[in-house]
This record gives sequence, C-alpha cells and structure tokens, in this order.
Amino acid sequence: MTAVPRRGLILTAGTLLAPALARAQPRSIRVINAYSAGGTADVVCRIICAALGARLGQNFVVENRPGAAGTVAAQAVARAPADGATLLYDATAHSVNPSLFGNRLPYDTRRDLLPVFLTMVTPNTLMSSNGFGPQTLPALIEFARSQPGGLDCATTGIGTAQHVSLELLNHMAGIRIAHIAYREMASARNDLIAGRVPLQFSNVPTTLPLLQAGQVRCLAHTGPAPVSVLAGVPGIAETLPGYETWEWNGLFAPAGTSATLIGELNAALNAVIREPATLDRLTGLGALTRPNSVEDFAAFREQQFAFFARMVQMANIRID
Repeated sequence: MTAVPRRGLILTAGTLLAPALARAQPRSIRVINAYSAGGTADVVCRIICAALGARLGQNFVVENRPGAAGTVAAQAVARAPADGATLLYDATAHSVNPSLFGNRLPYDTRRDLLPVFLTMVTPNTLMSSNGFGPQTLPALIEFARSQPGGLDCATTGIGTAQHVSLELLNHMAGIRIAHIAYREMASARNDLIAGRVPLQFSNVPTTLPLLQAGQVRCLAHTGPAPVSVLAGVPGIAETLPGYETWEWNGLFAPAGTSATLIGELNAALNAVIREPATLDRLTGLGALTRPNSVEDFAAFREQQFAFFARMVQMANIRID
C-alpha cells in the first residue's frame, strides 16, 4: 500500500489532539459497532478505540447495534450529523450488502458512508470437528466429490464472508458442500465441537481459541500466504491456486464530515496500530494491520465491492 504521510499532531498540556479534532470533536464520540458484543469486530473495535482515545485524550464510546447484516448500524450513522460525534465501525458485510440487498438498502453505501481507516484484515479458516474423517483439504475435496451435497458446512449467515468462502471453494474444486446458516457464532461453534455439523468457515480470531484448546481441527485458511498464528496450517490456494478471501474491519464517517477531520483521524489511527501494545494484542488475535491512507481504504472498499458482487452473482446468493 502507499506510504501514509506523516501528519503533525498538536500537543497541549493535558491532551494530544489533532487541530480539526480539537476544534470540531466533542469530548465523547460514539462509535456504533454493527456487530454483537464479544465477536471479532467488537473485540478489535474496542482495542482500537481505547488506544485512539488515549492518544487523542477523548472518550470513544463503543455502542453495539447489530442487526440485518450490519445495515441497522450503517443506517444510523448514514443519518447522523456530520460533526464527528458519530462514527461507524463496520466489517466485511459492508462490501457485500450493496450486491445482496440492492436498492432495498435504506442508504447509499458509497455516498453516505465515507472511509476513514482500514483497521484490520484476517483470512477465514476452514475448521472441522475432531471426529471428521478427512484431515487435509485434498482429502476433503475427494470425500466431497464422492457424495455431492452430502456434507454440511456452517457459517454465521447468508452472504457473509464465510458463506462466500464456501461457495468459492465449491466452485473452484467442483464440489457441492451444503451451506448451513446460523444466526450467531456460539450455536455454530457448539455444533461443530459436538460433531453435529462437520465443517465450519470462520475467521482467525474466532478459530484460535478453539484450535489452542484442541476442540477442532483447522484444515486450511483462505489467505495467499502463511499466517504466523496458524503454524502448519496450509492455505486453500496451495491446493486451489488463486483462491483468496478475507474478512476486514474499518471505520467510517457520515457523508459531509470534514475531509480534514477524517484525514487527522486516519493519521491518528495509523499511529495507533504502530503502538507496540496495540500491535501485540491485534497480532495475537490474528488480526493483521497495515498502514493505510483514506485513499487506500477507499480503493480497498471498491475492490471488495467488485469481488463480492462477482461472488453473489456466481453463487446466486439471495436474501428473501
């Protein structure tokens, strides 16, 4: 990614504030999180917001407002005043929803929600229950070919990055593993551990505790390169070249928010992800960070819009 320019921050006696933030931001800033408490997006959001608040001397209050694949929170922020008092913390569904819902969305994603900062990316993982026979991805593919539609794979919903990961695997491997959509992660995790469902796509931060406790196996991940916290776990691309999916998290502001203010938030967040304590916590979760400008994040979002539009069309994914 392009290098992030260094921006000066003004030090005052009691706080560290960027100029536009000092003038325009209230002391307490709401960050509306589109996902439930305790999930990956919530954990990463709270790590980032705590570090950002400490750096800027302001209180970033995380408010979880899950529902309708993230659209409840996104609508609330899209309609919020563009004064820096309300921000959106969203994730991969943000880039799926325009293709999935079309003109049923109560806002225009591109027009109404402005990229601020890409906080993290993480591959997905393909987990299996401990009692499941195939223990490698090639063995799984051969097993699936022998019984089309006879295997189930859990995800946390239709149109999620995990669902897309499964459909891309089906497409590239020429197999048909059935999709079982759960409403929330805990039920899917419990059924996987108990062997009631043999496979599940998840993300790295969710997978790690289960893997470390020996409750599941991890057959593969969806990234193009080795993942340090998944030692010995191969990428699906090693078997199916070109395969790649990601989950991501990012921060957005309502349309009309000052470009100066957004730029200074971006500069502060670039500093936050370089702080050793923050970086260590995120790395330990398997949440990968990288410096990025507002323009970088905007370009990344466009790439994700295009990728998920292709996947939704390819797999004929629909929400009735």
